[in-house]
Amino acid sequence: MSTSVMTERIVETSPRFKARIAGVFYLLTIVARMFVEIFVRNRLVVSDDAAATATNIMAHEPLFRWGFAGDIISFASYIALTALLYELFKPVNRSLSLVAAFFSLVASVVQAISSLFHLAPLFLLGGVPYLRVFTVDQLQALALVFLRLRAAAYHNIGLVFFGLYLLLVGILMLKSTFLPRILGVLMALAGLSYVLFLSPPLVRSLQPYILVFPGIGQISLCLWLMVFGVNAQRWKEQASAAGEWRS
Repeated sequence: MSTSVMTERIVETSPRFKARIAGVFYLLTIVARMFVEIFVRNRLVVSDDAAATATNIMAHEPLFRWGFAGDIISFASYIALTALLYELFKPVNRSLSLVAAFFSLVASVVQAISSLFHLAPLFLLGGVPYLRVFTVDQLQALALVFLRLRAAAYHNIGLVFFGLYLLLVGILMLKSTFLPRILGVLMALAGLSYVLFLSPPLVRSLQPYILVFPGIGQISLCLWLMVFGVNAQRWKEQASAAGEWRS
């Protein structure tokens, strides 16, 4: 087989390859976030009980630190996913794909910064001398305050930008010819669900149903990308029409 033929085949399959790599990063993001929320925060953080939360954190400090590592892994994976999806959706609408990527990066930055609050309890409860001016109860209360600040920044700011990203991705999928439109509908609904986090009281009243569409939409897209990728021929046709492809 000649070099030119091999190169041509690699180019032809590259959209599907990019989609499958995007699916892998999506899966890594989902697994990391599930680990942090289910096995770290839900296990160690006790709502409205600062003393119990502090006791859990100090008794399971390595696990608590792994929670921060899981956050960083999920954010890094999602940035890679954002870049790959931007490339895949450029032929659909370059400007809209760029705006979507911007929203995703803003969400990732906000959520990454909010994760610094995750580390605050370790400093407050670590017994350093300069914090002895505070009582134990005060330090425990401050630790829980920082964890709540992390949750507020993550959900009420980060998830809103994340929702806008998913909404635009859903629209791009609906306009595309190389992915099933039902996935676009599910992603748009997932994005709208996350945008509702602008109103915490509304979100509390809709729990846990508000997470149904985000769960179904993101898992469905993740699996589709890993297993099927995209229709390479239709992607190439749409890219050629948009001037994004040179055969």
